[in-house]
Amino acid sequence: MRRPDRLRRRAAGLLCAALLLGGALPARAVELAIACGALGLERDLCAAAVEAWAERTGHRVTLVSTPNSSTERLALYQQVLAAGADDIDVLQVDVVWPGILHRHLIDLKPYLGDAPAAHFPALIANSTIDGRLVAMPWWTDAGVLYYRRDLLERHGLTPPTTWDELARSAETILDAERAAGNTDLQGFVWQGRAYEGLTCNALEWIDSFGGGTLVAADGRVTVNNPQAIEALQTAASWVGGISPQGVLNYDEEAARGVFQSGKAIFMRNWPYAWALAQGADSPVRGKVGVSALPRGGAAGKTSGTLGGWQLAVSRHSRHPAEAADLVRFLTSAAQQKQRAIRAAYNPTLSALYDDSEVLAANPFFGQLRRTFEHAVVRPSRVTGSRYNRVSSAFWQATHDVLSGEAEAADRLARLEGRLNRIGRRGRW
Repeated sequence: MRRPDRLRRRAAGLLCAALLLGGALPARAVELAIACGALGLERDLCAAAVEAWAERTGHRVTLVSTPNSSTERLALYQQVLAAGADDIDVLQVDVVWPGILHRHLIDLKPYLGDAPAAHFPALIANSTIDGRLVAMPWWTDAGVLYYRRDLLERHGLTPPTTWDELARSAETILDAERAAGNTDLQGFVWQGRAYEGLTCNALEWIDSFGGGTLVAADGRVTVNNPQAIEALQTAASWVGGISPQGVLNYDEEAARGVFQSGKAIFMRNWPYAWALAQGADSPVRGKVGVSALPRGGAAGKTSGTLGGWQLAVSRHSRHPAEAADLVRFLTSAAQQKQRAIRAAYNPTLSALYDDSEVLAANPFFGQLRRTFEHAVVRPSRVTGSRYNRVSSAFWQATHDVLSGEAEAADRLARLEGRLNRIGRRGRW
């Protein structure tokens, strides 16, 4: 029986489209599902990129919605993967998850050729477990300080270089602005909710005071030390003062919402917030500066928790080759350049940090490159599959201190005991 004319016309159209794109139709078109985040412009950028890949290859891609909270997203992934479900082919995974999820992810090496060599070696190493490359870097970042340049200039101040300077500058500006009727203004907003974002913030505070990384590379639990105690005491002093009490329930987007609406002087966030703050409809457009996070006193250092996201392929995918090809496309230099220009996502390919168009869109990339290269790393490699328990115990302890439910010294002593039990006293 002859096919209807409309089907013949549709097939001819697809063939013409494939030829115009310089390729050929796949032997068999498949449908993939990818889990992208939705912070800021993430989902829009992901949708546009996968559509471009679909047009090029003839395959179809569905976007799967996941929670913005990294903690909740990890729990969802673990549930789906443990069940052996093939609902998601490509997963967007946090930089600290390869050690947790690697048993459920395919080795990408056979599919990607020499593509990994162009990415930062440290990120490739981070995603290589037992010799298997289980994820490809998509973007990297570290925590940075956003500030209202116009307000600092108005009050004769410069960007703070220590946490004490930040507190004093915030108090000075708040007193003057509130006296002038700007009663909605806050001093400093950050991620204080009890989730992975608080682990990132608190690790930056502790590292900036010289207090280490919770668990040392040799597996020893080091979180209970005078510098870590001082760091958490300092942060707790902000709550209800330069930081609103509600900061204890803020995630990235909640903090950005306050800052971008013009109601905060300082904000700790990831670089993605830059492009949004400069958007055409942003009340603070042209008024924002970015710098490294402050030091923990004169003897301290600047710090920023290493962040970023990778793309991985589920071992339960029915189409691993096609899924790996999508990963290759999304993590390519062309796609990372677009993301950097449009939304300030830091590339994982060093060559793009010398790209004039990338630097024109993100002048602070060059200024903060050292921050990105020397960011503090969460102890996910040494703690392996137990990292999630380590982080959960840490953010809960930190939240107790920030909320006034516990003293820093007592709570960190209790945390030390718990982490030793989780890690079997260094035998992770």
